[in-house]
Amino acid sequence: MKETIYLGTYTKGNSEGIYEIILNTQTKQLEEAKLLAKVGNPTYLALSNGKDIIYSVSKTATGGGLAAFKKKPATSYENTATFFEKTSELIEENAAPPCYVAYDADRSLVYTTSYHDGFVSVYKTDNKGGLTLTDVKQHEGSSVHENQEKAHAHYLNLTPDRNYVVACDLGTDKVYTYKVSEDGKLDLASTYTAKPGTGPRHLVFHPNGKFAYLVGELTSEIVVLAYNAADGSFETLQTVSSIPDTHTTFNSGSAVRVTEDGRFLYSSNRGHNSIAVYAINETGDSIERIQLIPSEGDTPRDFALDPSEQFVVVGHQNSDKLTLFERDAETGLLSLLQKDVYAPECVCVAFE
Repeated sequence: MKETIYLGTYTKGNSEGIYEIILNTQTKQLEEAKLLAKVGNPTYLALSNGKDIIYSVSKTATGGGLAAFKKKPATSYENTATFFEKTSELIEENAAPPCYVAYDADRSLVYTTSYHDGFVSVYKTDNKGGLTLTDVKQHEGSSVHENQEKAHAHYLNLTPDRNYVVACDLGTDKVYTYKVSEDGKLDLASTYTAKPGTGPRHLVFHPNGKFAYLVGELTSEIVVLAYNAADGSFETLQTVSSIPDTHTTFNSGSAVRVTEDGRFLYSSNRGHNSIAVYAINETGDSIERIQLIPSEGDTPRDFALDPSEQFVVVGHQNSDKLTLFERDAETGLLSLLQKDVYAPECVCVAFE
């Protein structure tokens, strides 16, 4: 079986935009990456439910924003270097591009966050990839770390009940829960405050919908949170380091994923350059780190489990390489299958 992976990248060096690479699950190998769409700094991607539209961060010479690319008909694949065509692009002049993109199929909305300017945005979309801005919420505040001089919104996505969206802000040490309307309006419902200097980056929910796992980018920690679906609030239950005590040089936490059975959690470390594996207890309210495996590259900013959850693909921002691991479903442990697969400036890994 062949699985399609879309790769978001920076375009500061050799990358030209969004790439596609195939994972052959029979040979357990990644094939050669191919350019899908030319766009500046498509650092995060989200797919429509039909898998025919890619929503992407976009940077131009004059600003940054969001773009949509629709898959071309099969008959047009011949004699072209790209398989997706741009159908919509909203660029804010003199603004930095977003750092995160998510798609809400129920409401036909797209969510983005601005790290540099500290706000979250909502767009209405359609089956052609059209985009209309519906709301913007500006975060305010700062915290104790040198990278927390102002708000730095880093994540915005749905809660399991789909009644709220949750925004992680690295700069303010807060997680904001917004009620979201059908027409894309946000209303603040609750605010969680992490310990000073945590730097909330991303989070994922346990499949039971009762707990979440928050990446502290600046402390290299996973914070286990209890989630109250009644009001969208969070409460701290546990904090676990993503790196060994012996690692005293630079590190920052990055991506985080949880398995569909709720038994294992994975996170990436930039600096230590590793993938951390955690066992989750039966209820989901406690984790234990059980493995730290080298990512075999420099700065593993993102990774993803394939749909079968047998394989894990890791993208490296600073070494232009992908790494492929196999996952043991019973133990959760990873083993190396393939490394040094060329993928320029990869910072987002998304399976079709």
